[in-house]
Amino acid sequence: MDELLGLLRIHVKRGVNLAIRNVSTSDPYVVVKMDKQRLKTRVIKKDINPEWNEDLTLSVTDPSAPVILTVYDHDTFSMDDKMGDAELDISPYIEAVKMKVEDLPNGTIITRIHPCRQNCLAEESCVVFENGKVLQDVVLRLRHVESGELELQLEWIDLPGAKGL
Repeated sequence: MDELLGLLRIHVKRGVNLAIRNVSTSDPYVVVKMDKQRLKTRVIKKDINPEWNEDLTLSVTDPSAPVILTVYDHDTFSMDDKMGDAELDISPYIEAVKMKVEDLPNGTIITRIHPCRQNCLAEESCVVFENGKVLQDVVLRLRHVESGELELQLEWIDLPGAKGL
């Protein structure tokens, strides 16, 4: 518990225009890795525009560690096929959380992160204050694949007894 700073909830919203790995579709799921942690969403059958709307929660000990997201196509009788990956740097989000903002109007933009060669952002990503929480909506362009994007939302959760930011 000494090293734990808090929790990062990643709300995996959906995939858009994912690669086809079966005859005309795919059975995608997402694996999220950070440090030694590995979590995954459920498999959505026959859909290249899946809606997961699933929360995956990581314990954060090193806020500079990247979050790696990999999309796979589930196969019953063979190895699952890779459908691309993306790396997410959570440091700008963590910096916004550290500001300890309170009582801002809903929808106030705390910071903006622009797409660049060092990140996998498909478009500008804003960290906003919404309903008492600091949230970041993210659209990631998948690498090493012909097409596909992932839509996520980040939320920081302070834990009683954790070191905190």
